[in-house]
Amino acid sequence: MPDLMRAVVLDGPGGPDALKIREVPRPVARPGWVLVKVHAFGLNRSELHFRRGLGSFGSFPRIPGIEATGVVVEAPGGEFDAGSQVAALMGGMGRTFDGGYAEYVTVPASNVVPFTSHLDWAILGAVPEMLQTANGSLTVGVNAARGSSLLIRGGTSSIGMALVVLAKRRGITVLATTRNSTKAQALLDAGADHAIIDTGSIAKEVREIFPDGVGGAVELVGTPTLHDTLRATAVHGAVCFTGMLSDEWTVPDFYPIDYIPNGVRLTAYSGGAQDLPGAVLQEFLDAVATGEVRVPIGKVYPFEDIVQAHQDMEDVSVTGKLVVTLGGQSDVP
Repeated sequence: MPDLMRAVVLDGPGGPDALKIREVPRPVARPGWVLVKVHAFGLNRSELHFRRGLGSFGSFPRIPGIEATGVVVEAPGGEFDAGSQVAALMGGMGRTFDGGYAEYVTVPASNVVPFTSHLDWAILGAVPEMLQTANGSLTVGVNAARGSSLLIRGGTSSIGMALVVLAKRRGITVLATTRNSTKAQALLDAGADHAIIDTGSIAKEVREIFPDGVGGAVELVGTPTLHDTLRATAVHGAVCFTGMLSDEWTVPDFYPIDYIPNGVRLTAYSGGAQDLPGAVLQEFLDAVATGEVRVPIGKVYPFEDIVQAHQDMEDVSVTGKLVVTLGGQSDVP
């Protein structure tokens, strides 16, 4: 009889209560893949989309979760030593093969990023996908340079907060938005230079700060605000479409010449583990350990509270990253 583990199983689309904790066979490592004992995992909006059955990716039944942090149990191909701390993310994880909402997960070695840290697993679990998406949006999507300006549309999301931190570390002037005036201070506390209350139309307000428009922008809300974000951006500036907090990701009757202002570039980012180099992850974690950087954690849940965690994500009732832990602290002495 195979060894068993606890996992969150989604039999098909549904509400938060469609997530069921069950005992299932523990996965077995095979060459080219890595078996990881999961200590924590972050929640992501794309997992909400998957649970709802939105989009055309993935299959059911499935253990969801596009990221996880933990320690290597086995890597038959020799890519990692047993006991190594690692982050596993993306590449079909939690969609086309079982993901991180479990006590153990197997992932392709190419989806695994090693690190060494004394930080608590709750902090480590918050970082991988958030940092990968923020770093990829800044570097691949916008190509933001030191001394430039950046608009983050949807700043109080976990990725938005991570973008604030990364952009400020790169010497960029940051404007970040929130629809909720009570959350504006959180943006300023994270390092944003300007917190803008998002009424749906903020281009004029942005241009009162930067008359020629911002040098770049990351769109995390989705298509309802994309047109306005483009109008807030300078000629030769780039707008990177990264997130869909609004759950809307298509533009009806899209006519580029009318939609995109002259000379403004529209890009997108939906990368994977390759956009989170080990050195970038390690530098970030080291900066957190010294107190130079703060991880924007909104709330930490025990594994048994996965339904409540998804409900909070759906209600957008928490500012910052939601993290689920399976107990324990860093395995590094």
